[in-house]
Amino acid sequence: MEINRQALREIVSDESRLVFDSIPAEYLTDALGRLHGEAAALIFPLSTKEVSGILRYAHENRIPITPRGAGTNLVGSTVPLQGGIILDFSRMNRILELDRDTQTITVEPGILLQDLQAYVESEGLFYPPDPGEKASSLGGNISTNAGGMRAVKYGVTRDYVRGLEVVLADGTVLQVGGKQVKDASGLSLKHLLIGSEGTLAVITKCVLRLLPKPSCSVSVLVPYADLSTGIRSVLTILQADANPTAVEFMERKVVALGEEFSGVKYPCPEAGSYILLTFDGQRNEVEANLERVRALALANGALDYVVLEDPEQAADIWKVRGALVKAVEAVSEQEPVDIVVPISRTADFTAFVNELEAASGVRMVSFGHAGDGNVHLCVVRGNRDAETWERELHAVMDRAYHKAYELGGVASGEHGIGVSKRRYFLRESAKENLTVMNQIKDALDPLHILNDQKSYIGGHDHAVPV
Repeated sequence: MEINRQALREIVSDESRLVFDSIPAEYLTDALGRLHGEAAALIFPLSTKEVSGILRYAHENRIPITPRGAGTNLVGSTVPLQGGIILDFSRMNRILELDRDTQTITVEPGILLQDLQAYVESEGLFYPPDPGEKASSLGGNISTNAGGMRAVKYGVTRDYVRGLEVVLADGTVLQVGGKQVKDASGLSLKHLLIGSEGTLAVITKCVLRLLPKPSCSVSVLVPYADLSTGIRSVLTILQADANPTAVEFMERKVVALGEEFSGVKYPCPEAGSYILLTFDGQRNEVEANLERVRALALANGALDYVVLEDPEQAADIWKVRGALVKAVEAVSEQEPVDIVVPISRTADFTAFVNELEAASGVRMVSFGHAGDGNVHLCVVRGNRDAETWERELHAVMDRAYHKAYELGGVASGEHGIGVSKRRYFLRESAKENLTVMNQIKDALDPLHILNDQKSYIGGHDHAVPV
């Protein structure tokens, strides 16, 4: 069916925010740019009223909707595979209110994480969630329940969402949660929507919890002879009540790529792996924890203990960690993976990955969040042709995801399922759980116009591609 352009113009009167022809390619894909869709319209709403009107029109005409933020998604969640309308929230990016009494900030979903963090820190406050991509949007962070490097101490995005304004598929506007701390009043619709990848509703307003800004923050780089020794040492550190803010692990082989990409050199290049930690809080608390962890690390196989007191050196070391995916991508196409296992099984999983790499001949480099068991893998294509790459990638990923679930883990910690992980997620998830998820989808979006055929959604085909 054809989209009624005039009907959309009556909802969004500014013609510059409506694109019907020659939609730029970057809006038809995700950050990786490998999976492409198509759409009949690209719309940049500025208000909840406009979003509600667009969804009401789409619902009445069974037109698919693909919500989109900053375009940093890595799993195809923002690719318009069903056609229809792309709703781009990048221009709904205002800070609406800073409430110091409740320590909350209310923002629109298109604001970038880096802009939000810079603003609240200039006000002496702190928004802890810290995923690697700082140019991501808050709406996207909430839609994937993004975690990041500070999750070990502060938790993930879900822990900082106090309230949401959302629009359902039929245009109904809901307020879920609010500025209050406690809520035992019926089902928590807010938590149902967090992490739903745009399949149940679209976010138009976010009320976020803030903390006082820590007065002191110090990072430490700890080299180890091998990765398993480093990760096992992390368990000792986590059990010592040292309260690290971030605990990251990196294999030497991926650090070497990061060094080449960024021009920064790590100390102790003979190491097989590194653990990168941060401690924050009051100065005396941080110094006490630094010394406690120094003794534990050196007693558990650390080759050195490098306190990064110089802010420039610390920034350089973290620059390499933040650029690892881009560093691998600069060498070869790669498949990014963010599997999670129980912290106690991280070493077992990374050992399995190294065995799988040796057996398959497919290069895999590991890094990630040692403090919460979130293992990031880059599975490297090399010089394989397209057919060979697809076959061998699926073969190793089948085994890796199966092993993760066998160890008590799950398919994704912060990227989401989207399109690229559906094969593995649907295979490994309990059928009863998937049935309930799809029943919720049917209740909130009976025509399946919102991001259909992504994440948990089964085989429905209600929306009419246009």
